[in-house]
Amino acid sequence: MQPTARGPVDWRAAARLAGRVAAPGPVADRATLVDLVESLRSAAATAARHVAGTAGIAPADGRDPAAVSRVLVVDRARWAHANAEVFGVMAEPLTTRSDGSPVHVPDAARLAAGAQVGGVLALLSAKVLGQYDPFTAAPGAPGRLLLVAPNVLAAERQMGVDGPDFRLWVALHEQTHALQFAAAPWLADHLRARSAELLSDLADLAPDAEHRPTLPRLDDLLGALVRAVSDGDGGVLSLLTERQRAVFDEVGAVMSLLEGHADVMMDAVGPSVVPSVRAIRRAFERRRDAGVRATGLDRLVRRVLGMDLKLAQYRDGAAFVRAVRDRVGFDGLNAVWSGADALPSAAEIGDPAAWVRRVHG
Repeated sequence: MQPTARGPVDWRAAARLAGRVAAPGPVADRATLVDLVESLRSAAATAARHVAGTAGIAPADGRDPAAVSRVLVVDRARWAHANAEVFGVMAEPLTTRSDGSPVHVPDAARLAAGAQVGGVLALLSAKVLGQYDPFTAAPGAPGRLLLVAPNVLAAERQMGVDGPDFRLWVALHEQTHALQFAAAPWLADHLRARSAELLSDLADLAPDAEHRPTLPRLDDLLGALVRAVSDGDGGVLSLLTERQRAVFDEVGAVMSLLEGHADVMMDAVGPSVVPSVRAIRRAFERRRDAGVRATGLDRLVRRVLGMDLKLAQYRDGAAFVRAVRDRVGFDGLNAVWSGADALPSAAEIGDPAAWVRRVHG
């Protein structure tokens, strides 16, 4: 990771801390681990072609669907390090004010923020099965697909599902994301720009020698999170301006589309590709539902990490994708990759027929 001289977070420190404190995962003998890594790589190599054939989408540059991502099978520490890199790229707007002047934050404050981010990444590192990262790749290069081997192993053991089938099932989801960004090469820049709009106002609030106002204190943010858990008053969302909330909702709609589309494609390839797909889906939904019913500290962690919001994105987006597919087929759905104007709004995620009318007449 490149050193960061400006901005409110020491991303290198975040990566180091997360790597040190992330739990190592389940224990297995060497033969089991070697088979796990090899089967994940093999699954990723074939998954994109299955998705492309079923969904009818293809990379805009004509490349082989199998080449849409750079596959990395990682442990939890490496996943956390990779996501510190992603966060650093996405948080670039926090390093510069709207007038072009740099944001300078005391080293001690940057280190403290890095420790906080590192702690969050360490917690998340035990929850994620896979991830596609389109934001850190060089121009024209494929993004990286991260498959978190210990988490995949832990999940398949917990659910009692067929290992090779489950690994392919996970790879189908992540390679769907890779194909989404390959079919819509404008999409990564679009999301980066909208995220930058959310963050740019915060850069102007960062403290400096001219005594500009400070960012919301950590205890204020944690207080908002606790209120969101206890009485549902909106939590962190209450800190956003009206304009920022509109952008937040817009980005949330896109994420619902992406996650829902990938969730549908995991099953749509069918039992001819993943023989035990129906059993895996049943077991996986039971696992998700058990997480929603968590109480106490587990419940607080889920809310703080946004896991319930993520699950809602999966389910709302999947309902949108299925409804559009049933009306206009996958070919009609694929209009969403044609440009930003074709992306569904937050309202349309909940009303797929409205999106169909707007885009297809």
